[in-house]
Amino acid sequence: MRTQVGIVGCGPAGLFLAHLLHRAGIESVILESRSRAEVEGTIRAGVLEHWLVEMMTAMGLGARMLREGHFHTGITLQWNRQRLHLDMEDLTGGRKVTVYAQHEVLKDLIAARLADGGAIHFGVSATAIHAVDTDRPFLTWRADGDGPEQRLDCDYIVGADGFHGPGRQAIPASRRTEYQKVYPFGWLGILARAPLSWPELIYANQGEGFALLSTRSPEIQRMYIQCDPADDIARWSDDRIWAQLEARLSTDDGWVLQRGEIFQKGIIPLRSFVCEPMQHGRLFLAGDAAHIVPPTGAKGLNLAVADAVVLARALEARYRDNRTERLDAYSATCLRRVWKGERFSWSMTTMLHRNPDDSPFEQRIHQAGLDLLRSSRAAATALAENYVGLPFED
Repeated sequence: MRTQVGIVGCGPAGLFLAHLLHRAGIESVILESRSRAEVEGTIRAGVLEHWLVEMMTAMGLGARMLREGHFHTGITLQWNRQRLHLDMEDLTGGRKVTVYAQHEVLKDLIAARLADGGAIHFGVSATAIHAVDTDRPFLTWRADGDGPEQRLDCDYIVGADGFHGPGRQAIPASRRTEYQKVYPFGWLGILARAPLSWPELIYANQGEGFALLSTRSPEIQRMYIQCDPADDIARWSDDRIWAQLEARLSTDDGWVLQRGEIFQKGIIPLRSFVCEPMQHGRLFLAGDAAHIVPPTGAKGLNLAVADAVVLARALEARYRDNRTERLDAYSATCLRRVWKGERFSWSMTTMLHRNPDDSPFEQRIHQAGLDLLRSSRAAATALAENYVGLPFED
């Protein structure tokens, strides 16, 4: 088997890259270790930046998103039992975000890619990356656990296979630098059958720490609270979760949190991670294989797709004009955006969480950061511009 671009991973980065390459007349094949049902059934939240919604619509991939997504022109910040509405549409000249779950995005992209005749191999095992420092890289894998080894020769290979995939490991340890911050808190997330409690996302730092009120649909709400990442979810009864949500989201104006049946809950740790560089020879990393952000800033999916956009443009220049400048600069171009996303996510995370390692001085600094948003349009604009999505650099 042979293709122009071999992609390991069927997440946002890999799927968007395959679609963008297809529109440029470039062949690709995706290898994915999970089944299609597992990929589409892994429930993950999603806040799509303005440019991404426009791109999906222009590519003909946004019909269901436009029908079912929730378009938010602002967000609400809360501390000391008071709320501050940030009108992002006003602050950014008309831009907004769309709440549309990541797994729903993947469903749309997989269906469209298969309808286009694209090759996606689900449920593969023992995927390995070879000879990326030559002009003849290739991939090997097994379609079944003990089936015969298969080989895919490529011009280029993309590791869009997440933190634990083989992509990053194919860059020699001596040739890469990894930066990481592990936070001393995690998120306990729930899905509940309940009516809307508020028309937009609420990010709160109150009581015992962070809380986020989000939505999946008019009937299903997604909510999070800060917790110990090593805690046992069995210790969190439904009543305890609702009590903490109410304590962290309550106000002095009589607002009431709408309760309902909790049908999913779990705890996730929070960390920041960056691998430099994001390329080695004919191997390019994209998405979580190269960088991870805490979800507070809603940047993970958007940074992954931004990598795909940069790489698709670079590969198009290579195949159309035989120019490699963009490919050579891929890592540097992506990392400028990645580090801005990391900074924003870290800033939102530290400002909105109660860190047990913080001194009283640092806790008051975080409160001052929130209060600055109330009094400074410039500060509010900076947050809004980062939240709705920064422009691309050519």
